Order: sequence, then structure tokens, then C-alpha cells
Amino acid sequence: MSCVIFGAGKIARGFIGHLLYLSGVEFTFVEKADSLADLINERGEYLVNVLGDPQKNTVVKGAKALKFSDEEQISREIAKCDCVFDAVGGKNLEGIIPFLTKGIELRAKSNPRPMNIVTCENWKLPADILKKGISEMISDDAREFFETQVGITEAVIMRSAIESTPEMLEKDPLVVNVQNFWELPFDASRIKAPMPEGMICLKPIYEFTGFLERKFYTYNAANGTTSFVGALLGYKYIAEAAHDERILRLLDGVYRETATALSKKHNFPFEEQWAFTRTSLNKLQDENIVDYIDRNARDPMRKLGKDDRLVGSARLCLEYGVKPENLAVAIACAIFYEEPKDEFAVQLKEIREKEGIDAVLKKVCSLDPDGELALLIKEKIEYIKKEGWLK
Repeated sequence: MSCVIFGAGKIARGFIGHLLYLSGVEFTFVEKADSLADLINERGEYLVNVLGDPQKNTVVKGAKALKFSDEEQISREIAKCDCVFDAVGGKNLEGIIPFLTKGIELRAKSNPRPMNIVTCENWKLPADILKKGISEMISDDAREFFETQVGITEAVIMRSAIESTPEMLEKDPLVVNVQNFWELPFDASRIKAPMPEGMICLKPIYEFTGFLERKFYTYNAANGTTSFVGALLGYKYIAEAAHDERILRLLDGVYRETATALSKKHNFPFEEQWAFTRTSLNKLQDENIVDYIDRNARDPMRKLGKDDRLVGSARLCLEYGVKPENLAVAIACAIFYEEPKDEFAVQLKEIREKEGIDAVLKKVCSLDPDGELALLIKEKIEYIKKEGWLK
């Protein structure tokens, strides 16, 4: 058994690679950053540090990586492997499509066994992005194989991977700190081949519709709320912020808003979705996960996008008749996020200060400044000023 993992970042190493190693499945990373690929090949191993349960710590041995420049070898690995995973970050999905296409074409000629590609992204419809891109690029000779024998499906990543301290990185520059969470749910209805035999923690879900959206607009919306409000209130760590009574009241409202909209859209009981929100809150408040506000608030321009965790959640609520009062507060806080070391936070500040709030709403959030949601957000900006959250 062998697998290919596109990406060699914290989730790729600390979740997908970790599970495959513990399952006895050989794997190869494919990494865009040459320096990271070189480091993996040089060291050949890395530590996965399980927060709160050190007995589960694992040294993953036999690690190896290919660079994007190794095109032919990447194609050969895809042609012979049992499964491809990707954990490159949603905005980088387009960049791996040519490699997947060439690998599938070689497989169609040399080893026409069915295969699966599993996206492991916190992103909207990642499998559809890959499927559409490959379909547009695939050769006529390999098209039938691709359409009938290649399953492109989605997994939901519920384990967090946290930045390591300088002291830890000095001992092992590849070390990954991860949440003590082990389940990998995936859409079993889209696969065309068996998943890697013996791979632990896989959870096949056949009624997957809405599961990824449910996770994104619950976990990510709550994380965004905690991060951006916590930043304004002066917190450094997520777990500390998630115990603040002001943030807890806001989170309770955000959870109710998204739970109501999601249960209406996907026709499942509100109580079931409400129970799911408790797992999100427990994660945010877990003090074993030493996670930083600035890491989670990073790139606010993207996180304020129309389909992302806050504006996307609020738009979903409005679509299903729920007024997103609490989400609008979180968006208002995000608009005023500042971090001099974050180039996107600097850009956001420039737009806000030079062009005004309406420009942020239009250019960053893709909202009509005079529309219902934009007016609600502007109302909440006045609220957070009145509350003294803006210094």
C-alpha cells in the first residue's frame, strides 16, 4: 500500500501522514517549497506531539518528499499509488491540478486501476474545484478512465495543528503539535476504489451533503469570532478568549444563528446541530491546545470574503430567514483587526483608513454597502465602539 500527499505542512504531516504511518501505509509528500522538501528528505523523520496526551506522541519515520520540479516522478507515484490526499490549502488547489492530471494520464496507460483523490481542506467545494480543473485539462485518451475510475471526494479536517515553540523547532524543525482528535470523516459516496487498507480513524459517511459546510460554518465561524473579537479585547491565546463572558455570549448567538440556518438548509434537527456546536466550543476552550489569536486571525482579507467563515455564515443565515446579529458583531471586529506583521491586515487597515468602511464592505466582503447585511455590520461597528472594544 502506498499513498501520495500533496502538501507537507502541519495538517499533511501532523494528521494525514501521522495516520498513514500508524496504519503501516507508505506515503510520499509532494511539496511546493523546495526548502521544506529538502528538510524532510534530509531528516527522514519528524515528531508529532499530541497536546494533552504525550503518551500518544509519535516519531514518524521514513518520511520523504518530492518537489514540484520532480514532475515525472510525481506522475509515476500517482500512477502506482492506492490513494492521493491533498492538504495544500484551498487557495492552492489550482496549482496541483496539472500534476494530478499528468499522473492520472500515466495511470490510465500503465496501471488502469481505480483510485481516489481525497481533499483535506477547510474550503468550499474543494473536490469540485479539482474535478472541474482536471476535466478541463485531461487528454481525450484518459478521459473515460478519469470519469469512470477516479473518485474525487472530500474529508473534513477536525484536528488542529498548532505552531511549535522555537525551543521545540530547534530540536526538530519538522515537529507538529496536534489536537488529541483522531477521526477523519470522508464522503464515501464519491469513492471509486477501496480506501487504503488498514488506515485507522477513517469514518465513511454516505449522507455527506452539508457535512463539510456544517463544519465550516460552525467551527470556522466560531473560530473567526473568537479570534477577531479576542484580538480587539487584547487576548493572546484562543482558549483564554473563549472563556471571556463577552465572547461566550457572542458565541452562543453565533452558534444559534448558524445552527438554525444549517438545520433549515439541510433538513436535520436543530438539536442535533446544537449538540455539534458544543464540540466546537469544547475545542476552543481546550487549554491543552496552546493556540495563538494572531495565527487564527491571519489573512483577514480572505477570512472576510463573501463565502468565508463570517460573511459567508451571515449570508447563509439571511438566505434562510435568520438575522445574523451576532455574526455581524464578529464581522465588525474583523474589519478593525490590526497586526503589523500580517501584510493582509496592513492592507485591510489601509483600505479602512483611506477609503472607509463602505470600501471594505465592497472590496473585501463583496457586499453592497447599502444592502441589508452591510447596514447591519455598520450598526454593529457603532455597537463595538460604544462598548469600548475599539481603542
